[in-house]
Amino acid sequence: MNFALNLDGAFSALADPTRRAILARLAKGEATVSELADPFDMTQPAISQHLKVLEEAGLISQRAEGTKRPRRLERAGIEAMDEWLAMLRKGLEKSYERLDDVLAAMEKPKKEKRR
Repeated sequence: MNFALNLDGAFSALADPTRRAILARLAKGEATVSELADPFDMTQPAISQHLKVLEEAGLISQRAEGTKRPRRLERAGIEAMDEWLAMLRKGLEKSYERLDDVLAAMEKPKKEKRR
């Protein structure tokens, strides 16, 4: 399943704090490799390796602008992760609703005994 492979790559890419910081920076807008490298104590080739991982995971893309190649977030990759996390949130909400029902049922007998 291609969807699952993309998620594997995306979450694997997010395991690195530098790549998460790059994504956070790109959430503010496009940036070149040199702009992305500025806040880090690493070389541009090292940043380029991180960008390659993010691109292969489908989380960012680049476009040609003369001699520059600015990177930007890739909507489809981010949305795929968001959809998967939304599915987990729904399951978690259902679990909490069931727990609420159990706790409410336990509370009723206590109130009846007090009367």
